[in-house]
Amino acid sequence: MGRIKSFFITTLIGGVIAVLPTVLILAGFAWLFRFVTNLIQPLTNILLIKSDIREITADIVVIGIIVLVCFVIGFLIRTRFGKFIFQGIESTILKSAPGYNLIKETILQILGRDKAPFSGVALAQILCNDTLATSFITDEHEDGSFTVFVPTGPNPTSGQIFHLNKKYVHKVDVSVEDAMRSIISCGAGSSDLIKAYKK
Repeated sequence: MGRIKSFFITTLIGGVIAVLPTVLILAGFAWLFRFVTNLIQPLTNILLIKSDIREITADIVVIGIIVLVCFVIGFLIRTRFGKFIFQGIESTILKSAPGYNLIKETILQILGRDKAPFSGVALAQILCNDTLATSFITDEHEDGSFTVFVPTGPNPTSGQIFHLNKKYVHKVDVSVEDAMRSIISCGAGSSDLIKAYKK
């Protein structure tokens, strides 16, 4: 009886381990699709009024149009005149918006299009005890202390800034990209950070 119970439990757990990642990925895509469709709902409604198509088709058409618009804007920005116009709009309007620079730098970092605004990755004792927080070093001061940014997961565009004594900041030999991926995935893949810290 014990063997049958053990067989049943281990088999069930094996099935869950095999199926759950796929389910979570599909759930993530479903959530992202709902999020995007809610954002574009006003445009979808216009298309539904103007034409006789199903809502999901209208959503796909609107997403396609948005992708096309992004491509056209990206193409224009590659030209000298387009780049000049965009830089003018960015410097006079967009950069005055709260959080614009941080969001842009984070997106560029995630896409691998730019260097991060961080000089390195660290595990910081922000509570001055054994608690470690994944953080990015943003500044190093003459007295040896550090300023670190501790992002929230899974949204790394928000977080808190701490000014800490050197002894509470432990630099780790992990790339900013890997640390960012760990934050976006709510800590999954943090083993590399811990291994680097223990070295």
